[in-house]
Amino acid sequence: MKQKSLKKNSILNVIKTLSSIIFPLITFPYISRVLLPTNVGKVNFGSSFISYFSMIASLGITTYAIRECSAVSNDKEKLGKKSSEIFSINICTTIVAYLLLAITLMTFRKLDVYRTLIIIQSTSILFMTLGADWLNTAMEDFKYITIRTLAFQVLSLILMFIFVRDQTDYLKYAAISVFSASGANIANIFYRKRFCKVTFTFDMQWKKHFKPILLLFVMILAQTIFSSADVTMLGIMRSDYEVGIYSTAHKIENIISQVVSSLAWVVMPRMSAYYAERDYEKINDLLRKTLELLMLIGIPAVAGTCMLSKEIVTIVGGNNFIEAALPLSILIFSFAFSLIGGSFLGNMVLLPSGNEKIYMNICCITAVFNVGLNYLLIPKGGACAAAFTTAFSSLLIMILLLIKKDKNIRLDYLKQAMLSPCIGAIAICVFCRLTKTFVSGVFLKTGVCVVGSIIIYGILMIVLKNELCLQTLDTFKARVKK
Repeated sequence: MKQKSLKKNSILNVIKTLSSIIFPLITFPYISRVLLPTNVGKVNFGSSFISYFSMIASLGITTYAIRECSAVSNDKEKLGKKSSEIFSINICTTIVAYLLLAITLMTFRKLDVYRTLIIIQSTSILFMTLGADWLNTAMEDFKYITIRTLAFQVLSLILMFIFVRDQTDYLKYAAISVFSASGANIANIFYRKRFCKVTFTFDMQWKKHFKPILLLFVMILAQTIFSSADVTMLGIMRSDYEVGIYSTAHKIENIISQVVSSLAWVVMPRMSAYYAERDYEKINDLLRKTLELLMLIGIPAVAGTCMLSKEIVTIVGGNNFIEAALPLSILIFSFAFSLIGGSFLGNMVLLPSGNEKIYMNICCITAVFNVGLNYLLIPKGGACAAAFTTAFSSLLIMILLLIKKDKNIRLDYLKQAMLSPCIGAIAICVFCRLTKTFVSGVFLKTGVCVVGSIIIYGILMIVLKNELCLQTLDTFKARVKK
């Protein structure tokens, strides 16, 4: 297989991620005003509940499959065999997940009011398994992934405005959301034949696959508890309204973090190949460039979100969701800590190198810590307490990952990578504060702050001679001259 350009793949995956950002930015202001906080809370509770069974079905297979399939991507026969084995395991785990879901719905009568909603949302598990999207990622086919995602999101957007017209239409909204996020996987059943033949088989080395898959499963279980426990516990210990407020803040923060995580999925297949060769020179060079990009994008995003939290929440959800501003300001620090922690050291260093056991232990420790802190703080603090525990737990993950870092991985460039973006972030804060003082109107204020901050930040990066920014500028100049 011809090695594809990481730059092109990064751009394609960022486009895909941006479409995933733009889609909710268009739909959520409409949905929040139509469904109102209570029904938004119901849909998010159902989604949080289903995430546990989705995690059982996926069982850590996605990350494992990307790593293993990318290592044999040049051999169609080996790729087909390995893909079929992993796909077969995924089918079995999906059956187990649906059996457990059925038992849970029949056992816990308090879930009766959510039953139809949960059944609709559970179809995403089946679509995810049948699609085996991990094969496209392993083959670095981000062009197809991007085009397919855009097409289904546009179609879903049209369906949403047609069918979701009243607060009682939350079931329709849930169905369309599933279609948008998972329906595109059905196209993979036919498309993946270009890479290899993927079929169900019992002829495999079960033990060989299950040990790393189970380690990744425990890790993802801990991550799922970490990300979903706050919503679930808010629903149980507080109210649907509180869930609606917190999930709005969490959704906005998640939109920002998706851009960062998209870089990890692009880098992971290539990084796995470098680790297989034990080529630490290439590994450290790629990690340095990746971290510089994370800092360049992530740090100003944190500053801007903190300064415009009320305006962002008002634009996205309306005045009914204004209480989500403080949780958003807290949650964005969870994203800040993950720039170095989970997103970089976890997903870009430990997983490609096969050190999932270390990452699993760290995720388990922080998940237990997060649940315990939620149990103590949520009854009194509500959404703000849930946001605080998430941010604090992300800090703990970062610290533990730094302690357990491979000695062959250099981070001596970390301070230099953070310096100019931090100076730019301070300038953004000052500019936004002044703008909010003299400019009125939510949309005008936000627009001036965003456009002005981008211009000021860009100029500062050039003046401060940010290496990545200068390289991008030189590339742009060269293309213009052509």
